[in-house]
Amino acid sequence: MSLIGTLLGYVLTLFIVLLIVRLVLDWAGVLRVGPPWLGRARTLTYAGTEPVLAPVRRVLRPVRAGGISFDLAFTVVFIVAVILRSVAFSL
Repeated sequence: MSLIGTLLGYVLTLFIVLLIVRLVLDWAGVLRVGPPWLGRARTLTYAGTEPVLAPVRRVLRPVRAGGISFDLAFTVVFIVAVILRSVAFSL
C-alpha cells in the first residue's frame, strides 16, 4: 500500500504544480506581459487542470465583487489536492 500512496502523492504533487503554473500564466495574461509561447503553455496547463476544475466550477460559481470575480473552484481544488497529497504520502 505504501507504493500506491507514494505514486498517488507524486501524481497529486504534479497536479498541484500544474495548478500553480496555471495561476502564474493566468496572471501573466491579465497583465499582458510575457513571451510569445505563453499562449501554448496556457493551453497545456488548461488541458491538465480544466477536467478537474470544470465540474467543481459548475457547482461553485465564481463570486462577483464589482468588476472582479473570484474563482472559488480553483481555491477549493487546490486545498483538496494539498490535503489528499498529504494523506497519500502518509499511507
